[in-house]
Amino acid sequence: MEKHFKLISMAPLFLLLCFPFAFAGHDYGQALSKSILFFEAQRSGYLPHNQRVTWRANSGLNDGKSSGVDLVGGYYDAGDNVKFGLPMAFTITMMSWSIIEYGKQMAASGELSHAMAAVKWGTDYFIKAHPEPYVLYGEVGDGNSDHYCWQRPEDMTTDRRAYKIDTSNPGSDLAGETAAAMAAASIVFRRSNPAYANELLAHAHQLFDFADKYRGKYDSSITVAQKYYRSISGYNDELLWAAAWLYQATNNQYYLNYLGNNGDSMGGTGWGMTEFGWDVKYAGVQTLVAMFLMQGKAGHHAPVFERYQQKAEYFMCSCLGKGTRNVQKTPGGLIFRQRWNNMQFVTSASFLATVYSDYLASAGRSMTCASGNVAPSELLSFAQSQVDYILGDNPRATSYMVGYGNNYPRQVHHRASSIVSIKVNPTFVSCRGGYATWFSKKASDPNVLIGAIVGGPDAYDNFADERDNYEQTEPATYNNAPILGILARLNGGHGGYNQLLPVVVAGPTQQKPAPQPKATPAPASTSAPISIEQKMTTSWNAKGKTYYRYSITVTNKSAKTLTDLKLSISKLYGPMWGLTKSGDSYAFPSWLNSLPAGKSLEFVYIHSASAADVSVSSYTLA
Repeated sequence: MEKHFKLISMAPLFLLLCFPFAFAGHDYGQALSKSILFFEAQRSGYLPHNQRVTWRANSGLNDGKSSGVDLVGGYYDAGDNVKFGLPMAFTITMMSWSIIEYGKQMAASGELSHAMAAVKWGTDYFIKAHPEPYVLYGEVGDGNSDHYCWQRPEDMTTDRRAYKIDTSNPGSDLAGETAAAMAAASIVFRRSNPAYANELLAHAHQLFDFADKYRGKYDSSITVAQKYYRSISGYNDELLWAAAWLYQATNNQYYLNYLGNNGDSMGGTGWGMTEFGWDVKYAGVQTLVAMFLMQGKAGHHAPVFERYQQKAEYFMCSCLGKGTRNVQKTPGGLIFRQRWNNMQFVTSASFLATVYSDYLASAGRSMTCASGNVAPSELLSFAQSQVDYILGDNPRATSYMVGYGNNYPRQVHHRASSIVSIKVNPTFVSCRGGYATWFSKKASDPNVLIGAIVGGPDAYDNFADERDNYEQTEPATYNNAPILGILARLNGGHGGYNQLLPVVVAGPTQQKPAPQPKATPAPASTSAPISIEQKMTTSWNAKGKTYYRYSITVTNKSAKTLTDLKLSISKLYGPMWGLTKSGDSYAFPSWLNSLPAGKSLEFVYIHSASAADVSVSSYTLA
């Protein structure tokens, strides 16, 4: 990554939607496959037998050795050969979030196993990088010596020193982001590899404790990172971000209380953002907390969580151009934040818009911006417009994803792709010799870096496909990570379930969501073709009152498709999500118009009483 980055701003977060069908125009499935493949080109360490990017070979095999620790593995961040911990952790968090939300769609297109393998390549490295509770290695190699050379990773002669944070030299932002990554990844592996998920959670708990107890900015401890990944936003956003992911992974009230008790003082409710990325996490925190609020989990923290949500929607409105302070866009409609690798902000913001659209649709609500009411569909349409621009719908008709379409960057600022594969020509490429022979070569890369999303055009949609134009032609892992989820969503359509309900990622070979825990049947609800099962999932006390959250599963047990379902719900004394009110009855939610044989839908409600009475009023079997 040839860079030093970022300007923090003020305005909240996301954009999304929920159509029950796939979009036409681009081949989002192909783009998804390619975007995941890119991560295999970024691998460091011993490559596995099923490595699909075959022009790469083993590299960085002595990483950590001089420090007495095994740091072999992980990812190179961009077009260089340094392993920077902060952006790597953000990459893994965002890949995990993509899978958590849209793993079902990934499985349907056969990409879930590849996506999970990409996450695990990162988390395996983080386990190594965290050898003690209060020690975390946050960088291997340094940008100055690395950028002086132009070598394939397999030929590296640069300094591979390892840099760490500990109690004397803390780094709350780095430890917090790594805790978030491991917590989010634990959700990904909870079903298919529970022992591994528990191991990740143990590290996440320790890292959060480390980040919270020994506070400081990581780049004050790992000073060589300052020129490249300086933490301008500080560490409060990462502490809140890590707490949100740990709550999502564990349902431990401690982390929910942390978000409620520290939201005001740490900026979670105060910062209105217009960017989201590897440094500034506030928009992501605000989106997650808004989800917790819509799930009915806020309890007595509801007033604070509502302020988080206001800032989340400030961000969304700004991306749509309907807020009080809107993001800049190019004449062609692309979000524009900065000259240097602008595309990272495009994919991150678009991901937040996508998930928030689905959260709103699941809650049956819209969003109010300064210029008026906004339907969830507008958010997803916005995200789709950004993805379509990346894939070629832009004034230059250029695809900014390498290998997608016919007109994509051919001279990518990337050491490994720009130098002949060591498997084709094993002749050693020296530090400076690489610049003379390969960097300056005005020819297409010998190795196509399939799936890489490059930095992208300038503020006027202009782009120069030149290897030395690192601001525009360098890719990065954190450009790709958020787009996995958006592409899965656009390719697979809506998942057909309430996005606010707990998600369990199935094993890679499974094509449907994991079944929910066995529930206790509700009274008088088991009439032949349709069963209704109800369970209480959590409870809390607020102002002397006990509130209960109930989850209800309606299953079509017939051999036919269920349509026109009407449910009768009595003794309901609180809010309900996941159904549509239809007169005196409740019908399918907006994203669902039928229930195939053997399939289920779920909805939730909250009140301070025993379970409501739920029964079937009418239905049609087609």
